[in-house]
Amino acid sequence: MKIEISRQKFLHYTAAAGSALLLSSLESFAIEENKKLRVAIIGCGSVSNRYIPHLQTSSLIEIVSLCDIKYDRAEAQNKKYNVNATTYPNIDQLLAGVPFDMMVTLTDMQQHGMLNKKALNAGKHVWSEKPMANTYAEGKALLDLAKSKGLRIWGAPAVVNSPQFAFMSKCIQEGKLGRVASAHGQYGHTGISWSAFFYEKGGGSMPDLGVYNMATLTGLLGPAKSVMAMLSIVNPERTVDDKGKIKVETEDNAHVLLEHEKGMISHVMCGFNYFDPHGHEAGSQALHSIQIYGDKGNLRLIGYDWETNGVVLDNSWDEPPKLLSTDKGNYVWQQGATVIGESLVNKTEPLINVEHALHVLEIIEAARESSASGKKILLKSSFPWPVVK
Repeated sequence: MKIEISRQKFLHYTAAAGSALLLSSLESFAIEENKKLRVAIIGCGSVSNRYIPHLQTSSLIEIVSLCDIKYDRAEAQNKKYNVNATTYPNIDQLLAGVPFDMMVTLTDMQQHGMLNKKALNAGKHVWSEKPMANTYAEGKALLDLAKSKGLRIWGAPAVVNSPQFAFMSKCIQEGKLGRVASAHGQYGHTGISWSAFFYEKGGGSMPDLGVYNMATLTGLLGPAKSVMAMLSIVNPERTVDDKGKIKVETEDNAHVLLEHEKGMISHVMCGFNYFDPHGHEAGSQALHSIQIYGDKGNLRLIGYDWETNGVVLDNSWDEPPKLLSTDKGNYVWQQGATVIGESLVNKTEPLINVEHALHVLEIIEAARESSASGKKILLKSSFPWPVVK
């Protein structure tokens, strides 16, 4: 009981501290009336095809710069989406160029930590695609740097923004499942062919795929206390567009057990060897990818946590399960930077929390340590919870 109370007090404190930090950074931001948040995007590859048009839907945001080390890609995206931004071939020129307020990092994941640090040192807020850094220590250092400069940094994914996440969270909090015991999440496909970085050191199926389920399950059940995992490389060689045949250096198959408070255990499986005809277009996916079990009911998230299609609630001995919460609202996985940018302008605190992203990053690191050592790994990080109140 003492441990539980201490943990609750800690989470309450971190939530208050996060709100204080937001107010401090927003006061220093002091955006003028009718002035838009100026955004720079670094990384103009595949993911930018989702981010650029979504950012353009906001009347509060203006994309002023596009940057890519393959400079022709920055120019191509500038023209394709009629951005009318200034384009740059590297981050140093980007930071020395047209003034901006927030950098959106969409590059190879191995470069995120270095690029995000440069942006913070230059006085910029940061939204980073997952992961925000390559190790928990690097990510924590980025957060400490941001705090020291009165800045904000956030990391994808944005799964806590979906109406389905909110519905599931409220069902759990209202006791509709009884005492929650177990949960499961799964996400995978047969792998990316357009770039080698997914399979190189610092890549892997966990930071690319498992990160979604890890964020969802910890967001619903609370921070994890410990991790046990088994990881493997099923396909030791891949052929990719940018480098041809390569050796796979990090896990393409992962099973991760998470221990939460009050005896709850969750499980995440992810990999680059999973046949899934829906791929990255999952609007018609009718199967579930997330399950939450209690002694009085269970929940099944239909579709994926990044593309939600409803929630099945089964908590009656007499009535059939019900498909509920089918309205996605405006939720899409690529909305994170837009939501964060608008929160800076409107001086509001988003549901997405950087400490949650750091917790997931520590889980990924701990899973690798557990698999290598065969031991349970205790976690030290946490985040304000519950996410939805």
